[in-house]
Amino acid sequence: MRRPTVGALGRQLVQFALVGGVGFVVDTGVFNLLRLTVFDPARIHEGPLLAKTVSTIVAIAVNWVGNRYWTFGPHRSTRGAMEALEFLAVSILGMLVGLGCLWVSHYVLGFDSPLADNISANAIGLLLGSIVRFALYRHWVYHPRRANRVSAAGSARVAE
Repeated sequence: MRRPTVGALGRQLVQFALVGGVGFVVDTGVFNLLRLTVFDPARIHEGPLLAKTVSTIVAIAVNWVGNRYWTFGPHRSTRGAMEALEFLAVSILGMLVGLGCLWVSHYVLGFDSPLADNISANAIGLLLGSIVRFALYRHWVYHPRRANRVSAAGSARVAE
């Protein structure tokens, strides 16, 4: 199997960033809408964490479509259900990174303004979580060898 070229990696990083940008807009918009309304910390103590959890789940769905069919499209396999579970597991790990940053900032350090919550969750947490997600999507969920094995196995079954 050929190793990906620097150009291919760069293209994949740009596509990942563009998909992530759409997810970021969705995530940040939903987070702020919820944090300033139904999950306002003045009414619900855990409001910022709940708002971030819901907004991230919505963004995960958006990112799933973009990454599966565009960023890692050539490497997706026919094992869609397993791939979806792996994608979800990696996405939840990334979400936990962001929630951890928000929790430390809001509840430990006492930075509890909407701006502070956005910086901790949607800047620092998102950046750290994105690094984790990209590495695991690329080297586990959408690894080219996994797609080739499944494709080869599927081809062998068809030939039988």
